[in-house]
Amino acid sequence: MFLVGLTALLTALVVQSGELGSIDTARRLQTTHSFWTSAPPVAAGDFGLLVGRGGRLYSWYGIGQSLVMLPADIVATLALKFIARFRELPESLREVFVSYTTSTLVCILAIWVCFRFLTLLAFTVEQAILGAFTLLFGTTFLHYTQNMMENNLILLLTLTGFCFQYNWFRNGSARSLLWGSIAFGANLLTRITTGLDLLAGALFIVLCLWYDNIRGRAMIHRLIQYGRVCLPCYAVFLLIERLYYYYRFGAFYSLYPQIMAAQKRQLNPSLPPDFPWNNPFWKGFLGPLITAEKSIFLFDPLILLTLVLIFFVWKYFASEIKAYVISLVWLLFACIALYAKWFDWSGDYAWGDRFVTAPVQLLAMISTPLMLRHRSKLKGAVRRLGTAIALISVIIQIASVVFWHPLEIHQMQTLGHPRFVVGLRFLNIIALATGMRDKWSLNNRYTLGHIQSTTPYFWPFLLLRTGTVSLWKVSVLIAGWVCLLGTLIGLLFVIAGKIRAGVFGITPENIP
Repeated sequence: MFLVGLTALLTALVVQSGELGSIDTARRLQTTHSFWTSAPPVAAGDFGLLVGRGGRLYSWYGIGQSLVMLPADIVATLALKFIARFRELPESLREVFVSYTTSTLVCILAIWVCFRFLTLLAFTVEQAILGAFTLLFGTTFLHYTQNMMENNLILLLTLTGFCFQYNWFRNGSARSLLWGSIAFGANLLTRITTGLDLLAGALFIVLCLWYDNIRGRAMIHRLIQYGRVCLPCYAVFLLIERLYYYYRFGAFYSLYPQIMAAQKRQLNPSLPPDFPWNNPFWKGFLGPLITAEKSIFLFDPLILLTLVLIFFVWKYFASEIKAYVISLVWLLFACIALYAKWFDWSGDYAWGDRFVTAPVQLLAMISTPLMLRHRSKLKGAVRRLGTAIALISVIIQIASVVFWHPLEIHQMQTLGHPRFVVGLRFLNIIALATGMRDKWSLNNRYTLGHIQSTTPYFWPFLLLRTGTVSLWKVSVLIAGWVCLLGTLIGLLFVIAGKIRAGVFGITPENIP
């Protein structure tokens, strides 16, 4: 647990950019600041928001991430006020502190829960460690550790829900069921569409009961126990979400898209009558699967390994693994179908399709542990294919944090669509290293307007490029960053050595 958590800590610190990652997160932090200060919920000059009660502008986001950032925002604000008595500091340091602390904490907790969940699923400690590292280094979880959107928070809460509710199924612990239900319910505060995650969790439990031959009255009795705890938890969080919505927009039963559609149509009567659900269904449904710009198989290749293992060794899967895979596949296609008609089905300014990351990451993270568990039943060619997919996925995730995530989107303003975004990212890395960006037409007025487009997206290097901090201070920060990276690489070698030596050869029951 310590080694896994330390690896997650070092990784999160290394990849941080010192920025919030998107305008959405910046707006949520502004909302956070308004909770406990006199600051307005919307920053001055912001646009594209919704008019709420009293004619005030509000964002349409849930309250979940704003609450998570609240402790860090309070500490950072008070610390800056205290230091300001002695010397003036830039306000941007508040965002740096919030980004570093909140994103790092979410990363560590998610990797810990992943490790614990895999041990509950009866994977060996070695397999659970590699599964946790699969999530950390082999999926888009790494990218969203750097770019603090809601994705990793949703992943953490969903994974926690699965972990604790499964522990209730195994051990009958009412406390575990309560914590799992609280995690699932808290997701409703983050994004209301995570109601699908709650349903996936319930489907997981039903399938576990079914595969365990708990049927008929026995199943009904267990499901009644399940509902007595879950449903009140979900109802409480749904009520909080609705009250927050009512506070801003004066309505209780409507949803954000309805208000957005009405207000956008007032400004632009030419919008389609079914806006924002005006995208052709099959375009939005197939987009996350087959398009070169957003396909989940390109941004998270390890999901392909999971599919390969399902094809070859499904009959050898343990019953709880079958239940897990079925529920996550259902969740994936439910999320894709839900957003298929949304005008911005792809999440636009994001690395991959940000609306479906949780089920994709949860399916991808189990690929490596499953391959190790069933390696004796796999042909050598399949094992080599799995190893190649895992290696390619890790390389893609590392590439995803080298530059600012909208870089390729800005480039496509002049390069045109469609584009193989993952391939374009590697082309950008090569071009930066060889000085060929202009010759290869990778610079345009959109990219040149942002230093993040031509600078490695790590905080010390961004500071160096801005020139706002003295060179010796930036040099110290870069040296510290290099030390962190070296420590991380060394730690991974140490863990690999311990795994090869069989140091972790203990049973899952010994894990606290």
